Amino acid sequence: MSELTVRVSDRRDVAEGVFALELAATGGTLPRWTPGAHIDVHAGAVGVRQYSLCGDPADENRWRIAILRETAGRGGSEHLYRTAEVGTSLRVSVPRNNFELEPSGEYLFLAGGIGITPILPMVTAAVRAGARWSLHYGARTRAHLAFTDELSRYEHVNLVPQNESGLLPLADLLADTTAAVYCCGPAPLLDAVETEGARRGLAVHTERFTPRRVDNVVDRAFSVRLAHSGQVLAVAADRSIVDVLEGAGVAIVTSCREGTCGSCETTFLEGEVQHRDSVLTADERAHGRTLMPCVSRALSDVLVLDL
Repeated sequence: MSELTVRVSDRRDVAEGVFALELAATGGTLPRWTPGAHIDVHAGAVGVRQYSLCGDPADENRWRIAILRETAGRGGSEHLYRTAEVGTSLRVSVPRNNFELEPSGEYLFLAGGIGITPILPMVTAAVRAGARWSLHYGARTRAHLAFTDELSRYEHVNLVPQNESGLLPLADLLADTTAAVYCCGPAPLLDAVETEGARRGLAVHTERFTPRRVDNVVDRAFSVRLAHSGQVLAVAADRSIVDVLEGAGVAIVTSCREGTCGSCETTFLEGEVQHRDSVLTADERAHGRTLMPCVSRALSDVLVLDL
């Protein structure tokens, strides 16, 4: 994984419990990125966390991320809340994108809470492309809606505080649309959008900050064979493929270890996979040849990896 050091050049609160960090290059320009991209951020002893880039993709001098402070979370956001002041150096990855904005004449953007972050640059891209678009953005209260100052410049934005207007009216929004649908937010919103979209045959694109719930999980032992060396490794029911590979000295890039970041995506050549990630689309799972070895497992006795 390519990494670099950036400097916090600005910090501000953008909603209740949400703070934004502007990150500047320590020398030269920053790597280019596209709407939907995220970066890994080192959060001290807590580990690495992923945050969507939510600034302007055309700005090569500054990146921006926004972080929901979760006091009862795993500690990453709390660490950055306490330590990421202006002037602080942070170690980050180059941008990676599992949520690419595909060309379309019309977009329907749906966001919930901190899920507005990857959607913001998508709105910018849609405006620059001259596409038709609308954004429907919900949160618990008006105070929990982030970046409302920036969103106020647009006409096609519908802000939906739950305590005033209820939940996003997904059935109505998806009823007659032919737009490409992009959605990010809490799991119940994503589940509902995916279910309603599938029922209507819509092209729905989602990104998850937390692992997708997987039903009918099978924690069984199996073996992986490494195609390049022929080495066969046993994967016990209580160990991940990544754990076994690392234990055998096989170098593999990994970050979140919960199937949400896509950094460990690996090609498999033979075998049947039970996908447990939150990155691959249904079509990629059914017809693709990659898996996320941090969470996915084999349903066959042997899984052959292109390693």
